[in-house]
Amino acid sequence: MPTAPDFRHIRTWIFDLDNTLYRADSDLFAQIDRRMQAFVMRFLNVDAEEARRIQKAYYRDHGTTLTGLIKLHDADPEEFLAEVHDIDLAAIDVDARLVEAIAALPGKRFVFTNGCRHHAERVLIRTGLTDFFEDIWDIRTTRFTPKPLAQSYDHILAHSGVEPRESAMFEDISRNLVPAHALGMTTVWVKNDSHWSKQGPEFPVAGPGNIDYETSDLGHFLRTIQTK
Repeated sequence: MPTAPDFRHIRTWIFDLDNTLYRADSDLFAQIDRRMQAFVMRFLNVDAEEARRIQKAYYRDHGTTLTGLIKLHDADPEEFLAEVHDIDLAAIDVDARLVEAIAALPGKRFVFTNGCRHHAERVLIRTGLTDFFEDIWDIRTTRFTPKPLAQSYDHILAHSGVEPRESAMFEDISRNLVPAHALGMTTVWVKNDSHWSKQGPEFPVAGPGNIDYETSDLGHFLRTIQTK
């Protein structure tokens, strides 16, 4: 029998939110994507085609559409976040296996998202996970510097005092694991076929040297690791 992944040194568990703590095929991010396009149309007074081009260009070049809007157009981040995350969460529900697995993890658990705290809180309530996380690190925590920029990780470490070498990070977007691995975190890629997990900046490029483990079933993976 293969040896179970050894996580006995882990004291801090860091989870991305979207398409990681719920099934990617729920397609929640498609709703967010449409609302982003509508915001760009209204805010920049452009048509749908131009709004889509700008939206994706800013995501590619700046890490998030919001970061590009702030840097280039002095957009109000609070207005953007409130509008684009006002979505219907009916497509997601409680995954009892995942809830049980996360509840059993020793140490502290955190959500680390490029989205906003309010959206994360709504998702955690909907998925039955709200009681198991110490804190949510959102785009405000990182001073609107998104993953995968290295400064984003510096901000959350300064904010929390977490020790990277005693931390594990779980992400559906593999490039976001590159800076985490460089800091000494154990990295787990939550693989899926979602279009949204493959978009974004072209760099950094994740390879086998940046990803310690990969899984397509987070709940099952967490139930099989060694933690003591």
